[in-house]
This record gives sequence, structure tokens and C-alpha cells, in this order.
Amino acid sequence: MTIVDPIPMVTRALRLARAAAIAGLLVGLAQPAFADARSNAKAQVDFGNKVAQNGLWKEAIYRFEKAAEIDPRNPEVASNLAAVLTELRDYSAAEHLLDRAIAGLPPQSTSSLWRQKSRIALDRGDTTAAMNDLDASPSRNMGLAGLNHEVANVML
Repeated sequence: MTIVDPIPMVTRALRLARAAAIAGLLVGLAQPAFADARSNAKAQVDFGNKVAQNGLWKEAIYRFEKAAEIDPRNPEVASNLAAVLTELRDYSAAEHLLDRAIAGLPPQSTSSLWRQKSRIALDRGDTTAAMNDLDASPSRNMGLAGLNHEVANVML
């Protein structure tokens, strides 16, 4: 009589169950129509946000990149994509993306991107770079409470 090791079968069953759950989640999130069928960047961003909230990082990156193809000058797209890259601890890619977005946008549209860049520098432990990023923000000397709070966090 042969003895069958149940561990590989259980592992395979768990993988299949997880794949089915993810597929069901994607179908449920895409209702009433798939985001690919929608041609605007907002739909891609909304779908990207939903899948990111569920930890589906590759799909979120795909959606944000698709939104960037449709609307390359949208700061929300760059911010969301950088947030996913930061969540995956790919700080250099996130910073590079934010640098490109900041360079291609009018200054009045970049304040939130500078703040995000500062938070990435803090995550890496570089307080000097974090402060430099906040100082570079076009809203730095406007007395905004949120920005002043970020500065205080860097100084502490």
C-alpha cells in the first residue's frame, strides 16, 4: 500500500481557492463594466484604487499606468502609482516617478507630490531630503496647516 502525502494536495487546493477568490473579487469590482472597456483615466484610477485596497498591487500598477497613458499630466495618477510603489518599498522607482511628474506639471499642481516625495524620504530615514522636498513645494510659505504639520514631523 502506498502512502500519499496530503500536504501537496492541501497546498494546491489552497492555491486554487485563493486564485478563485481573487478572480471573483476582480469580477465583482469590475461591475457593471470592465475598466478596460472604459476609455477615460478616471475609470482606470477608480479601478486601480479598488484593487489596491485589496492588495492586488500588480493590477493596481497596471491600471495606474493605463491611466497615465490616457492622461499623462494628471497628478492624481502619478500620486497613486507612487503610493503603490512606496507600499511595495520600491522607493527609488516612486521617487523617480514623482520627479518626472513634478517636472512635467505646472508648479501649482505639484504641492501634494512634493509632500509625498518628502514622506518617501522619511520612510528611507533621510530627514535632510525630506525637508528639502518640503522646502521645494510651491505652497511651502503659504502657512498651510497640513504642510506645517509635515515640516514638524520631519523636525521631530
